[in-house]
Amino acid sequence: MIDLYYWTTPNGHKITLFLEECGLEYQIKPINIGKGDQFEPDFLKIAPNNRIPAIVDHQPSDGGEAISVFESGAILQYLAEKTGKFMPSDLRKRTQVMEWLFWQMGGLGPMAGQNHHFNVYAPVKLEYAMDRYVRETARLYSVLNTRLEGREFIVDEYSIADMACYPWVIYHAQQQQDLNDFPHLKAWFERISQRPATQRALAVADRINPSKPA
Repeated sequence: MIDLYYWTTPNGHKITLFLEECGLEYQIKPINIGKGDQFEPDFLKIAPNNRIPAIVDHQPSDGGEAISVFESGAILQYLAEKTGKFMPSDLRKRTQVMEWLFWQMGGLGPMAGQNHHFNVYAPVKLEYAMDRYVRETARLYSVLNTRLEGREFIVDEYSIADMACYPWVIYHAQQQQDLNDFPHLKAWFERISQRPATQRALAVADRINPSKPA
C-alpha cells in the first residue's frame, strides 16, 4: 500500500498518472494547500520542503520498513524502479528519460508555475513578469514540440518523462498558450489525454477537489 499525500496540482497529477497506469494499491491523503495543510508537523516529517506530493511506501522492494519520498521527480523515479515500468532498461533511452524528467523539474514546471502565479493568482498584475513567463513558457513548449516531431512520446515509448510534463500542459490556457502553435505537442497531449489511466487520474482530482480550476 502506498499513501499519497496529494493535492490537485500539476505535480500532484504526475503521481496519480503513474499509480493509475501501474494499478498499484494506494490511498489518497489530501493535503489542502489552500488551507495550509502542507505546514502541519506530521506532513513536514515526510515532506520537509512543505510541498506536495509525497508518498509513504509501506511495502518497499527491499522488504524493510516503510519508505517516504518527497519531490515529484524523485517519486516518479522511485516508483519506476520499484515496478520496473515506464523507465527503459536500455542505457541510452533511460538516460534520455532522465534528461527530460530533469528538464521538466528544472524548466517547464518552475517557469509555467511562475506563469500561473503572475497571470492568475498575483494580487498585483506586473506586466513585465507576466510577459516574461508567458514567453518562457512558449519557448519551453517549442522545445518539447521539436522533440516530439516524429515521435509518439518523448522517448518513443510512454515513460515517466511524459507523466512529468503532461500535467503542466493541461493548464495551457491559463498559461496563455495555444496548442495549435505546437502541433507535435498537441498530438502528444491528445494521445495521453485519451489513455484510460489518465482519465482515471484526473477523475481522482475531480473527486478530491471539485472546485479546482478546469
